[in-house]
Amino acid sequence: MPMQADSTASTAEKTALNSQRAGRRRAVSRTVRSVREQLGSSSGMRADFDYELTLIYAKTRISATFALPAFTLIIAGICYYWIGAATIISWVSSVILAHLLLLSMSHRFEKAPISGIDLKRWRRNFMMGDFLQGFAWAAIMLLQADRTVENFEVFQFATVLVIIAMMTMLSSNIPGALYAATLPVTIALAYVFLQRQEPVYYAMAAMGLGAQVFFAILGHRMFSSNVMMLEYRAQKDELIIELEQAKAVSDDSRRRAEEANLAKSRFLATMSHELRTPLNAILGFSEVLKNEVLGPLENKTYREYAGDIHTSGQHLLNLINEILDLSRIEAGRYELNEEAITLPHLVDDCIHLMKLRAKNKGLTIREQFQEGLPKLWADERAIRQVVLNLISNAVKFTPSGGEVSVKAGWTAGGGQYVSVRDNGPGIPEDEIPLVLQAFGQGSLAIKSAEQGTGLGLPIVQALMNMHGGKLELRSKLREGTEVIITFPRSRVMEEMPALEPTHRPSMKKAS
Repeated sequence: MPMQADSTASTAEKTALNSQRAGRRRAVSRTVRSVREQLGSSSGMRADFDYELTLIYAKTRISATFALPAFTLIIAGICYYWIGAATIISWVSSVILAHLLLLSMSHRFEKAPISGIDLKRWRRNFMMGDFLQGFAWAAIMLLQADRTVENFEVFQFATVLVIIAMMTMLSSNIPGALYAATLPVTIALAYVFLQRQEPVYYAMAAMGLGAQVFFAILGHRMFSSNVMMLEYRAQKDELIIELEQAKAVSDDSRRRAEEANLAKSRFLATMSHELRTPLNAILGFSEVLKNEVLGPLENKTYREYAGDIHTSGQHLLNLINEILDLSRIEAGRYELNEEAITLPHLVDDCIHLMKLRAKNKGLTIREQFQEGLPKLWADERAIRQVVLNLISNAVKFTPSGGEVSVKAGWTAGGGQYVSVRDNGPGIPEDEIPLVLQAFGQGSLAIKSAEQGTGLGLPIVQALMNMHGGKLELRSKLREGTEVIITFPRSRVMEEMPALEPTHRPSMKKAS
């Protein structure tokens, strides 16, 4: 037991260490890949980030296909209140032409294949297009009112603020394009108003420059938010890839383990004849020698040796039978021959088989069955093996003078159960999962009882799973153990009500 616990702890430590090493390797790999991509990028970021940001810029421009010309026409309609039609048409034409140029480049970039794309050239072209559009928008500050109507400068100031805000939203994903689109407008506003040499115009020029700084900061915030969004998305994609790789490795390892376990089970299941045949010869010949069938053995030691050989052969045969049973179940070669059985009768038969063994140890077996239990649809041989294993374990691990209690009855869900309880040494709570594993045994049971194979409870659990039932193990240290097997309601056969005799009406003869 200590060796097994040490082995389990060592395996857990190795697994944790391998996981840490794998995590460090993945972190180093991500760092190297990120640095390599940043060195090959024009903006100091990952190359795929540059492409994604440029693509977002192009899509944002495309989304303003009709909104920006509509805004331009609204401004032009208002300007007609102060300026002549020819001047307005010239200005509107320059703005829309610059917009169409950027729109055409955005469509071409969106449709361009990613492989072989020159991001530096595209970003430079977009910045030039934004500069042309910003220069066209700046021309509104150079328009001179040809009518004696006041407050045209106020309208120009408000329009410029709206234009700067609009260009910030459209071009924030390429910082250079943001400045190329907004600086010409801001410089034109400051130049025109400073030429007026009046305090109110100085104030409006200062406000224009302050708006430029504010919207530049806002544009950088939007740019940083988009970069952060891309980083989170990239981390999520990398995590998904790592999870898929880990899942693929896990699935492959599980498949290999299942194949190895299935091969082992098939091997053991097909070795039944090859293993039992020599054992039968050993048991038969050792019994002949032990009982001196062919004549007396003069040497007493030889008779003892023959008895030891026979006992060891029986123990080995029992072990092989249990291994083969468990292997057939794991390999899926254990077939249930289901029929209607009466659970109390079957349990009572098993108790009678174990009473002699219990009597030799000075044990008392008490039974308690609920009356009127209907029949179960199950494999009688399998259930008999299950009940015998449970009672045998209880007798084996209960000290002399103890008591074994066997009950059978209804479950709360309408099924049936069998409970086997003893007042033996019990099992520590942390060892309960161990005793349910193949070859697992509790530490106190090993010290206080005869040697077993540790396959009884796993076989019981496997056979109950095949019947759709379950096994429950309850134990308290030095107080005893209770094992309960439960059959589902679907296994209980409902009794059909008796048919009532039918009386046909007598036919009267016609007079």
